[in-house]
Amino acid sequence: MEKLHLSLRCENGVKSTPELRKRIKTAALAVLKAEDMAGPCELSVLLTDDEGIHAINRQFRDVDKPTDVLSFPMGDEDPATGRYLLGDMVLNLSQAEKQGAAFGHGADHEISYLTVHSVLHLLGYDHVDEGPMKRQMRAREKAIMAELEPDTKTEEI
Repeated sequence: MEKLHLSLRCENGVKSTPELRKRIKTAALAVLKAEDMAGPCELSVLLTDDEGIHAINRQFRDVDKPTDVLSFPMGDEDPATGRYLLGDMVLNLSQAEKQGAAFGHGADHEISYLTVHSVLHLLGYDHVDEGPMKRQMRAREKAIMAELEPDTKTEEI
């Protein structure tokens, strides 16, 4: 059985490519490896734009603006497949392109980073304040990204 079953959907005219799918899966697998997740897992990803993520952010978080990525953890095992259901990730490709350009590392790196960030959320990491939880999450992101893309600097957020 594969280590990660990735379910990918697109909306609002957003298109996926085999390279994009591979980038997301590779980043998610890097998190699972770093976090010692031994069993098979399942991740559902929705690729969208500013409009799509804005609607989801408003509906589920009561935040009336677009964002870059949203994470909805499940944390259950599917009895039919034996896979650990990580949850749902909503990735705003428009924002990834903007942020990648603004940080100077490009959209591909930003997509990897946002995937790492989201999967860490799905595994229970959080950053609700400037305290130790945020520092721990940022340290994990930085370490995982250094393994994934050793020649690319990850900006401190």
